[in-house]
Amino acid sequence: MTDNLFGGLDFGTSGARISIINFNKELIYSNSTSYKYSLKNPNSWTNSCKKLLDSLPIKVKSNLHKLAISGTSGTLVACDLKGEPVGEAIPYNQACNGDKLLIESITSEEDHLQTPYSSLAKALKLINIYGTKILLRHQSDWITGWFLKDWTHGEESNNFKLGWDQIKESWPKGYFNNSWKKCLPQIIKSGKIIGQIHLGLAESFKLNKKLILISGTTDSNASLLAADIGKEDGLTVLGTTIVVKKIIDNPIKEKGVTTHKVGSNWVCGGASNAGCGILSKFFSDLEIEELSRQINTSKNTSLNLLPLNSKGERFPINNSDLEPILGPRPVSDSLYLHALLEGLANIELKGWEKLNELTGSLPKKIITVGGGAKNPQWRKIREKIINIPIVSCKKTTSFGTALLTIKANE
Repeated sequence: MTDNLFGGLDFGTSGARISIINFNKELIYSNSTSYKYSLKNPNSWTNSCKKLLDSLPIKVKSNLHKLAISGTSGTLVACDLKGEPVGEAIPYNQACNGDKLLIESITSEEDHLQTPYSSLAKALKLINIYGTKILLRHQSDWITGWFLKDWTHGEESNNFKLGWDQIKESWPKGYFNNSWKKCLPQIIKSGKIIGQIHLGLAESFKLNKKLILISGTTDSNASLLAADIGKEDGLTVLGTTIVVKKIIDNPIKEKGVTTHKVGSNWVCGGASNAGCGILSKFFSDLEIEELSRQINTSKNTSLNLLPLNSKGERFPINNSDLEPILGPRPVSDSLYLHALLEGLANIELKGWEKLNELTGSLPKKIITVGGGAKNPQWRKIREKIINIPIVSCKKTTSFGTALLTIKANE
C-alpha cells in the first residue's frame, strides 16, 4: 500500500458508496451502505457517511490524502447560515411548479432552467417556505461542507440546474437584483482543492488530520469518469434512474438536457425518472436474477409499458404530468419483468434519439455502468431495441469520484 491514498464518496438515490484508490488508480478498498431514512432526509447522508468512515481500515484512514464527493444532480437542501438543514431536501425527481412566471422572467435566455425539475424551481420553493436567511446547497456540496464545517462553496456541475453557466462562469443576469442571490454558493471548479478536513471530525473518525477535500461532481459525471468513455462512445447509467451521456463539441441548452465540462470535454446528457427503481417495486434482487434467466430475449412481449418510478418525466420527454403505464400485468412474472425491461430500453432508445437530434450523431458503442449493467438479458434486450453494441463497466461511480482527487492540483 502506497503512502498516499485517494478517496471518492458517492451519494445516490438509495445509499452511499466509498472507493479508495492508490496513485496508480488501483482499487484498494470499497464499501457501500443503504440510507437509514429516505433520500430527502439529510440525516441519511451523514449517517451513511459516518458508517462508511467508521468501517475504513486504520491504515486507509491514516494514509487517506484527498477525498471528493459526488451526489445526485438536482437534490437541493436549505440550511441555516451554520450549515444545519432546516427541513427535508427536495429530491432531483420532484417537480416544483409554483413560480413559473418568475422563473421565465429571470431566465429569459436559459431555457434549460424553465422546467419544474430545475434546481431553480426547487430553490424558489424553499425560499418561499424558509425565507432568504438560508443557504441553498446540493447534496454533494452540503456533504463536502459537512467535512469542512464550512458550507461556503458549491461545485460547478452540481449547480448547473441552479443556473451556473460554465462558459460565462457566472449566474444568470436576472439573479443579481434578487435578495436571495446571497443564498447561492460560491462556485469552485470540479477537481479543485477546497480545504482541509475539520480537525474535530478528523479526530472523531481517526482520519488523517491533513486530509484535503476536493470539489467533486455529479453522480453521473463520476460514472463517466469511471467508464473512461471516448468521443465516439456513449454512457448509460442504469441505476434507480436511467442516465445517458455523450461527449460533444459545443455546449447545448435545452429543457431536460444537462451540459457539463468534465475534464477537457463538454458532455451532454439527460436523466429519466425511470430505471431500476421501478423493478424493485415488484421484485427482489434475487427474483430479478432468477426471472431474467427465464426471459427469451429473441422475442418481444408487445405490452408497451412506460415504467416510470412515479408520475412525471424529465428526459427524453420533459412532462411533469406524464403518467406511468405499468399494466396490464401478465400472469407470468418473467414475462412481466421482460416487458418492464423492454419499456426501460425503449426509454433509453428515445434518450439516444433525443441526443442524436441535438448533436447530430449516435455513439458507436454504449458503455453501461450501475446495478442494471450486471443483467445480461437486459443487455441483450437493449442491444436489440437500440441497435448499438453495448458493453458493461464494473467500475463504480465512487471510483470515478476518487479519480478526480489524483488529478487535483496541490
